[in-house]
Amino acid sequence: MEEKVLSVKRNGFKVLFLTILGLIAFIAMFVGGIVLIDSEKASVLGGIMVAVGAVGVLFGWIPLCGFHVMKPQEALVLTLFGKYYGTLKNDGFYWVNPFCTSFNPAAKTKLNQSGDVNGGNKAASAVIFGANGAVAGDSLAITNNKISLKIMTLNNSRQKINDCLGNPVEIGIAVMWKVVDTAKAVFNVDNYKEYLSLQCDTAVRNIVRIYPYDVAENVDTTGDGMADEGSLRGSSEIVAERIRQEIQQKVNEAGLEIIEARITYLAYAPEIAAVMLQRQQARAIIDARKMIVDGAVGMVEMALDRLQKGGMVELDDERKASMVSNLLVVLCGNHDAQPVVNSGTLY
Repeated sequence: MEEKVLSVKRNGFKVLFLTILGLIAFIAMFVGGIVLIDSEKASVLGGIMVAVGAVGVLFGWIPLCGFHVMKPQEALVLTLFGKYYGTLKNDGFYWVNPFCTSFNPAAKTKLNQSGDVNGGNKAASAVIFGANGAVAGDSLAITNNKISLKIMTLNNSRQKINDCLGNPVEIGIAVMWKVVDTAKAVFNVDNYKEYLSLQCDTAVRNIVRIYPYDVAENVDTTGDGMADEGSLRGSSEIVAERIRQEIQQKVNEAGLEIIEARITYLAYAPEIAAVMLQRQQARAIIDARKMIVDGAVGMVEMALDRLQKGGMVELDDERKASMVSNLLVVLCGNHDAQPVVNSGTLY
């Protein structure tokens, strides 16, 4: 199915003017025929004028059903007796075949996303040439079948997915998208909004299963057979781009374009979050201890070298061991050292 943009260029005012003139002419003909019948001078001609005027007034309102007002970034898909007729995409006041009907199966669908044109369903007062062929002046509940061509944001609910190491994580994404081919969006899929939502959930699951939450050893996230440092937390932009590409491949036939995908929420699942927090804390403590020990050993080496080069004191192996032990206790301890004055000797 290929999109066909109608080439009628804002001819609504012209047709509206001609239609009103025609209705006025039919009304005048009807009244003139009654006058001729009453005068009995041209009763036959009067009868013909009354009949033509009555038929004209009775069916003259039909062209009024073909008027459509289009705003910027709106589209209207029209069908004529079940066949695709064309799409109105430019802003303006249009007149098309009054027997055409608008079609949008996703008009009533409301997802967790930015609103559609005019908010979908609403109660409105339809004029005689108004929305979708309403011919009454009463307040009617009408369905707005216009398709928004604006950039919209879809924010599905958070999903619980196992990463490549089997750890359950919760992730949420926001997808910026728009309709680029109205015919494909309306006719190729049953409901393009629900279709997009389902493909977003599927793509997130497919991509998240490739990555670990944190950097892990011997994990290949690129598929080149080499271990890398990819992770959900550290490579969020790369993960989001892969999700966008995955969704785009699935929605091409629906006439949709995925502009951007962003991770809006990422965390371990509640049942494992406390354990993973302890693991991260333990890893941080170990890393900090390693840094402290490395620094303390370096400071002890520097102190011994300076004492030996300066010739201030002569230290045998036992005194050196005692000094190293005391310095390491002072430098690596969690609390301030409590000095002890030794007035005697080690021997």
